[in-house]
Amino acid sequence: MSAYRTKRIYEPQETSDGLRVLVDRIWPRGVSKADAHIDRWAKELAPSGELRTWFNHDPARWEEFRLRYRKELQDRMEDLRLLTGKDGRPVTLLFSARDADRNQAVVLKELLDEIHPKAGDRI
Repeated sequence: MSAYRTKRIYEPQETSDGLRVLVDRIWPRGVSKADAHIDRWAKELAPSGELRTWFNHDPARWEEFRLRYRKELQDRMEDLRLLTGKDGRPVTLLFSARDADRNQAVVLKELLDEIHPKAGDRI
């Protein structure tokens, strides 16, 4: 079981979320900062504006988006390594996209699972 989860920010907060990290570059519409219940806004880990605009949540561009985004993240590996639930809590990567299967949080989770393969042992 992975220590990393993904979840739309519009879904209610749950105690099982653990550390809640927003991974969007732009603040989500219709969500106040007080109601978001986030522990960290990691906009530095979000896709570049150029990549986000190019992808435009087009399912036909998903595989290419994954490759390009992972390439962008190569310069952010130290930031990714620090993204852990240091107290043993899971980490929930929050996103605002409608497509729960094709968004930046999914790519980040895949990468974090590769970086921290044993992280699931702590939950």
